[in-house]
Amino acid sequence: MHELAVTQQVLDIVLSHAEKAEARQVNRIDLVIGDMTSFVDDSIQFFFDALSEGTIAHGARLVFHRVPVRIHCRQCGTEFVPEGSEWRCPTCGAFAGDVVAGREFYVDQIEVD
Repeated sequence: MHELAVTQQVLDIVLSHAEKAEARQVNRIDLVIGDMTSFVDDSIQFFFDALSEGTIAHGARLVFHRVPVRIHCRQCGTEFVPEGSEWRCPTCGAFAGDVVAGREFYVDQIEVD
């Protein structure tokens, strides 16, 4: 259900920028979403369709760009994409490390008329 709140924030951002650009219609919104966010694309689309009704963003196409989780090993410096629940460094075997990608959530581009 947390998709409702973030989708409202996306719509607010989009409408604010569209207003500044004196847009008549929002056609496309590119969203960047990290895999660690647990946001579900279909849920965001569902809430966006409902929340945007009656606005210039209604009917806009949402394009989802997923960012996989990437870890930086604290021991050897290797950067890797963990496989499933295995977060051990493939180079030195150290467990986990620092997450350097996968937590993103932002509006990347807005296409308007």
